[in-house]
Amino acid sequence: MKDTTQYNNDYENKWCPGCGNFGILNAVKKSLADMKIAPEKILMVSGIGQAAKTPHFLHCNFFHGLHGRALPVATGAKLADHDLTILVNMGDGDCYGEGGNHLLAALRRNINLTLLVHNNMVYGLTKGQASPTSRHGFVTKAQPQGVACQASNPLALALSQGAGFVARGYCGEIEHLSQLISAGISYPGFSLIDILQVCVSFNKENTYTFYKDRVYTLDKEEYKADDLHQALDLTMEWEEKIPIGIIYQKETRSYTDELAPLQSGPLFKQTYDPKKIRKAISAA
Repeated sequence: MKDTTQYNNDYENKWCPGCGNFGILNAVKKSLADMKIAPEKILMVSGIGQAAKTPHFLHCNFFHGLHGRALPVATGAKLADHDLTILVNMGDGDCYGEGGNHLLAALRRNINLTLLVHNNMVYGLTKGQASPTSRHGFVTKAQPQGVACQASNPLALALSQGAGFVARGYCGEIEHLSQLISAGISYPGFSLIDILQVCVSFNKENTYTFYKDRVYTLDKEEYKADDLHQALDLTMEWEEKIPIGIIYQKETRSYTDELAPLQSGPLFKQTYDPKKIRKAISAA
């Protein structure tokens, strides 16, 4: 058994008993242990929400920032030190709502980050409003007549924007999810892993039973994740069957590989001329 205890810390956890975030947290620890990534070589970045608290419960470097703004912070950190392993933890509201435009920019840049979206289809921290992925007609205290909008499809959106690595995991399949996270970290570009997460307090529709009856794992031998049109078809499956696994993967060149100044090493290790900096500031 791999040693995951090196990523433990003693920060008090107040997630609800049975919360799907526990499965995701365990999958992250297992992936990091399997890949033998030392805690000091990891940076986790998050925004606001229950999902965004995930880095609190891990022994590693982390930055907990503003609602929806985790991706630009992570992008800056990656440019400063592209040798770091950077994971971004966001919820569906945080990422697909407040941070939607930042997601589009990250997809377009193909910067080497692994984005884990805890998708429970509801805002959990603020007591259960509909999120961008809530089903049409989903009833909440804030939407007593049911959600009037169609649910967004983040995986189809990512594919339409040229994403190179798109996957879906499930919080109830920890071993499988840890493999997806490892594949995302190993991918030389931007990797989006949308994770079906159960919210036991505010979403009584998308429960463990709901997913148990529908989720199936893509067969690695039969499904080749390099066909964009087939991948798009898979992102549309939902009512009867829900596929999990790597939906799409292609060869890409990451944003940091495109930037000449980074080929000399991480920015924070490079020397600079203070006179040139002052001159540039004065001219601005």
